[in-house]
Parts: sequence; C-alpha cells; structure tokens
Amino acid sequence: MRAPLRLLLALTATVVTISACGGTDGDAPAAADAETPLVLGFLPAQQADSILPDAERLGAFLAEQLGRPVDVVVPTTYEPLIEGLRFGHVDIAFLDGGPAWIAHSRTGAEVILAEQQDGNTFYWAEAFTRVGSPITSIRDVPGKRLAFTSRTGSSGFLMPIGSMIRDSLVIVDGQELTDLDAALQRSFASTIDAGGSAQALTALLDGRVDVAFGAHDSPERFLEPSQRAQITSFHRFGKIPSHAVLVASDVPDDLAARIRDAMLALNDPANLPLLRAIYGVDGLVATTTTDHLGDFGAAL
Repeated sequence: MRAPLRLLLALTATVVTISACGGTDGDAPAAADAETPLVLGFLPAQQADSILPDAERLGAFLAEQLGRPVDVVVPTTYEPLIEGLRFGHVDIAFLDGGPAWIAHSRTGAEVILAEQQDGNTFYWAEAFTRVGSPITSIRDVPGKRLAFTSRTGSSGFLMPIGSMIRDSLVIVDGQELTDLDAALQRSFASTIDAGGSAQALTALLDGRVDVAFGAHDSPERFLEPSQRAQITSFHRFGKIPSHAVLVASDVPDDLAARIRDAMLALNDPANLPLLRAIYGVDGLVATTTTDHLGDFGAAL
C-alpha cells in the first residue's frame, strides 16, 4: 500500500525517503504492524535536501525510542503530507497551523504535540519589504508583486490574504478557489508561491517581489545579518498556532501516546539539538487539536 504514496510524492514534490531503522516497505498499515515502518513527514523549513541529515537523525532517534522502524519523507510542500495522512500512507507529520487544521478537518488526524519557542506555542504573521521601499502600510500592498510561502502556509498566505479579504483590500466574487485566484490576479501585479519562508525572503532580497509574507522570526531564522539589514517588517497580522505534530486517524491511541512520549524526550538537553537543527525551536509540549487549533481553526 506504500507504492501509491511514493508515486504521489514523486509526482507532486521533491521527496527524500530514508529508513531510519533499516525497515522495508510492506502492505500492512504501519500503525497496525510493528514490523512495518512508521512514516514520519517533515515539511522542509528551507530546501528538502538541506534538512535531510537532521531529519534522518531525528527519525533514527524516534525509531530507537519506539523500538520499530521509522521512514522519513520530506516533500517540498504541505499537500503530499495532508494527502498521505488522508490515505493512510503517512502516520506522523509536522505541519504548520493552517495545514494542520486542514489535515484534521479532511483526514481526522489529531494534534498530539506543539512546538514551543521562547515559551510560546504561537507566532505572528508579518509582511516584509526592502528597507527604503515606499511600502509602509498594508494598504500599499494592492498592485504590488507578492511572495507567498505556499497556498496552505498559515503566516505566508492564509492569515495575510484572509486579513486583506476581511479589510476589503482583496474582493473575492464567489466561493470557489478559482474565484480566489481571480481576485489575486486582479488585486496584485504578480504573485509567486515561493515554497517556504526562506525562499519568499530570498525573492524579496533578489528584487523579484515587493512584499514577502511569513513568520515574524523568519529573518532571524533564515537570513544572514547582512541580509536581515536589507529588509523590514511593516505589518503584523496576528497570532498563529505554532507547528504541530499530528498522528493519522488510523494510529491507535496507545501507539499515539507512545509516539507523544518518545517525541517529548526530545526536550532533554542531550536530545534537543535534533529538533533545533530542523525547526529552530525550544522544544515540544503535549496538547490536543482543540487546545492548539480550536480558535484558529474556527477563524480559518
């Protein structure tokens, strides 16, 4: 049953698959068969190949904690992870707040953990431009060239565009995604889905866009000091839940609890560098879908 996932991911994204414990693919669902690898999905913070070594180490750590094989997949966008959860080919996934809510709503996947940064399990969506740009207000954005992180990125698309729709800066005629696409074409000179916060900021630095959206700490996380000095934040939209760890709906409760406890062991000072190397966070905290995504999901 894993072959369709490999095909799906190969067609829709650049994917790296490794076996953290030397396991092989099988036909039985991973959650039901201790000999079949669990599949752990990471959304790359930058390029897929750049986080592979760290993802491999974290996967091997989880395999050791659980005593069973763990495969790691690293697509370049959220969608293959959501579809993997939906069709039973991904068992565990790190997802941003918006995609996490979509995955929960579409697949029944549940949040078991949330990332923590500076003691918080939330962050802000912000709009960035180059230093010296005439853009100083969100009302200056219509008509400009924009870089989104992806169409499912919470800070890089959903919150900024949702806020501009709410404030009538973007007018959508209809309820379909095609209507939203048409509104974006009418409202802005051009838009790109860059593939992540780092890529969106790079497009801004390169002069390919006038505005980039992303998390408030994206410049500190992804840019060198000389690059950070070239950009400025000009608008903060609001709070967004931090990245969440979800388990698929077919993962039994006892296994979900073991996965949660195994990943909480990453908070140990000796293990935390494994997590920090990938997402640059301070640790993980146990939570639920309702507690972590409830208010945000309702607004979304």
